[in-house]
Amino acid sequence: MLDVPGRTSSAVGALDRLFGAMAAEDLMATACRDLFPGRIALVSSFGADSIALLHMASRVAPDLPVLFLETGKHFAQTLAYRERIVAKLGLTNVIDLAPSAEGLAAEDPDGTLHARDADACCSLRKVRPLYDALKGYDAWFTGRRRDQTFSRSRMAVFEADGERTKINPLAGWTQDDVDLYIWRHELERHPLVEAGYGSIGCEPCTSRPVAGGDARSGRWQGLSKTECGIHLPGTPNGATPAS
Repeated sequence: MLDVPGRTSSAVGALDRLFGAMAAEDLMATACRDLFPGRIALVSSFGADSIALLHMASRVAPDLPVLFLETGKHFAQTLAYRERIVAKLGLTNVIDLAPSAEGLAAEDPDGTLHARDADACCSLRKVRPLYDALKGYDAWFTGRRRDQTFSRSRMAVFEADGERTKINPLAGWTQDDVDLYIWRHELERHPLVEAGYGSIGCEPCTSRPVAGGDARSGRWQGLSKTECGIHLPGTPNGATPAS
C-alpha cells in the first residue's frame, strides 16, 4: 500500500499529478490496490454510459463496492438493466442505497416532490443516502467526463471532496472514446440509449436531449438545474447530513 497524503486540496492535487494521466483501467487498479485498499467504492447510476466503468471494475476488482442510488423513481428499463449487467459482469458487491422511510414519509408522502422542488427531491433520494453511505470510505470513483457539461470541463481526475477523495477515471474521455470501448468489448448498453436518451436518471426528470444540447440537456428540462447535487461543493458531496 502506498503512503497516501492527506485529503487537503494540495495533497489531492499531488495525487492528480502523480496518477492523473494513467489509463483509466490502470488507474482504477492502482487506486483499489495501492492507494485506498478496502476503502474505496464506485458510485454508478447504471445509466447511458455506465457500462464502461463497470466493466473496468469487473476486471480489476469484481468485489469493489458499487453503490447504486435506488431512488424509487428509476425507469423500469434501468432496474432490469442493472440486474442483467451485475450478472453478466460478475459484480459481487452491488449495494442499493435508498432514501429513509422516515424522510419519505415526512418530505414526499405522495411521491410528487420532484414536481414541486426538484432540488429537495434529489437531496432526499440521492444526496443524503450517498452521504451516509460514503462515511465508510476514503475515496470513490465516478464516471463523470469533461465533455459532458461546461461545469465539468475543467474537472481534475482526482478531486478533494470533503473528507474523501473523488476519482474520475474517465475525465479526459470523449463520447467517442466511450462508444469505442463499449463496441470493442461488446458490452450491452442501456436500452434507452437506442431510444435517444443521452443521460438517464430518474424517470420523471429525464427526457431526450434538446436539439443542439449536450447529453445532459435532457435532465430537468425547463429548470436551471444541471446536477442532482452529489457532486456540488459544500459539505461532503454537497449534502446536508441527515438529522
